[in-house]
Amino acid sequence: MAITTYAELKTAIANWLNRDDLTSVIPDFISLTEADMERKIRHWRMEKRATVQLDDQYSRVPSDWLESIRFYLSGGDTYELRQTSHSDMINRRMNAANVSGRPQYFAMSDGAFEIFPTPDAAYTAELLYYGRTPALSDSNTSNWVLEYAPDVYLYGALMHSAPYLVEDQRAQVWASLYQSAIDNVNMASEKARSTTSGMRMSIRSY
Repeated sequence: MAITTYAELKTAIANWLNRDDLTSVIPDFISLTEADMERKIRHWRMEKRATVQLDDQYSRVPSDWLESIRFYLSGGDTYELRQTSHSDMINRRMNAANVSGRPQYFAMSDGAFEIFPTPDAAYTAELLYYGRTPALSDSNTSNWVLEYAPDVYLYGALMHSAPYLVEDQRAQVWASLYQSAIDNVNMASEKARSTTSGMRMSIRSY
């Protein structure tokens, strides 16, 4: 059967497990898969942009933020902010007597971006980041992963079903198939990037 919606996914999982008594827990298997996907999948379809106003030591992180790709000042001259560790950020503030100035570094601090130096004015910045993929539900019946890689959802849910069903002999099989599907999604993204970056226009003269 085709797996294009949340309902079809739940049906497919039940069919593969050959069980009709797991209606209440199959959504848990799917949710666990989605949590694992957030840690392992990095695909260009997850890329998002956000315009950020930097005018304080701390800047709010987008609610769907998973990982930063590029962060740079976009007003006037473009200037990339370099990510650093929290301990390095503290050392830089101490060594510079916490003076304000044009932002140069950022670090994650208590769920926010800490900026150094603390902005001495309002700076416009653009953040390119990996955002969360909307979770499946009865109201959100599909997303890009289910559309392009339903095997990730299927094998991930089957893998998470194994401990619940005490089927240790199947866990390794499902885990292997799931990891393979994850790898294929990430490789497809890398291939798309390299193919695009290598494109050249060829003009034939007569």
